[in-house]
Amino acid sequence: MSSYQPVSVVMTVFNEADNIETVIRSLLSQTRPPDEIIIVDGGSTDGTSRLIESLAANRILTGSTCIRCLVRPGANISQGRNTAIEAASHELIAVTDAGVRLLPQWLENLVRPFDQPGIAVVAGFFLADPDPASPFQIAMGATVLPIQSEIRPEKFLPSSRSVAFTRAAWRAAGGYPEWLDYCEDLIFDLNLKKEGYTFAWEPTALALFAPRRSLKAFWQQYYRYARGDGKASLFLKRHLLRYATYGLAAPAGLLWAWRKPWSGMVLGAAGLAYLRQPYRRLFSQADFKALSPDRKVAAALWVPLIRATGDLAKMAGYPAGLVWRKRHRS
Repeated sequence: MSSYQPVSVVMTVFNEADNIETVIRSLLSQTRPPDEIIIVDGGSTDGTSRLIESLAANRILTGSTCIRCLVRPGANISQGRNTAIEAASHELIAVTDAGVRLLPQWLENLVRPFDQPGIAVVAGFFLADPDPASPFQIAMGATVLPIQSEIRPEKFLPSSRSVAFTRAAWRAAGGYPEWLDYCEDLIFDLNLKKEGYTFAWEPTALALFAPRRSLKAFWQQYYRYARGDGKASLFLKRHLLRYATYGLAAPAGLLWAWRKPWSGMVLGAAGLAYLRQPYRRLFSQADFKALSPDRKVAAALWVPLIRATGDLAKMAGYPAGLVWRKRHRS
């Protein structure tokens, strides 16, 4: 493959008027600008498509990059991505999402591995980009997102916030699964692996995104993720372990602590062990270190509540997905 190959960047949007300009400007400010940007709008009602068209018409801003917005009311994320890829002019496809901010070398780093023979899929990485004054968002990022040192590249399944592949690989995997509304990128990744593709790991291709701003929004996000797991029959053992922990181990531990008060220390130690990884991430973050002492305490106290909320949302979402799967077996 030649050292320069034109690349199409694709994404789907729905009611993203408050952030779409950020991601587009970050794409147009790349050290290696995309040759085209294809955006599929699933029927936004907040003026998202008008904003995109306004930015696309600004030739001083876009330079040589062509921006196209296709409006497809009712399209889900998979349908939107597949539509954008089908409309793309180039064989090399990079995928990202609305709501992110791409570092200036994101695309340059993401497509560099394609210079090597045999590379058809490149996995980029993503990090939280919290409001530095928000203890909740800082705690959220530390609780739910891995850091680079925790990643095993051979096991990593990339998010479609930061991934690139050839059109041939996309076709071989059957495209994004249009029957799924969430977890679609995981199924797409797994189908790529089934087809024999090895993912090149490029952690310097970084997409930054803001964590959820409230427990309600976080609950909805993780409920939908787990419902997607149930629909796709993913991670059964992981979900069963969570039910066993909250349904059996936790009540048994509380009963033991009530009967033998000294055992509360053991239960507390077990809880801290469960939260060890989020706290290790939190205490190492520059944003956390910059907080005032009272805000550091607030961030630390948010961690167990965020973890419990996420676990309960998954426990509610997974059976809903299984019920959907049973009703739609075909």
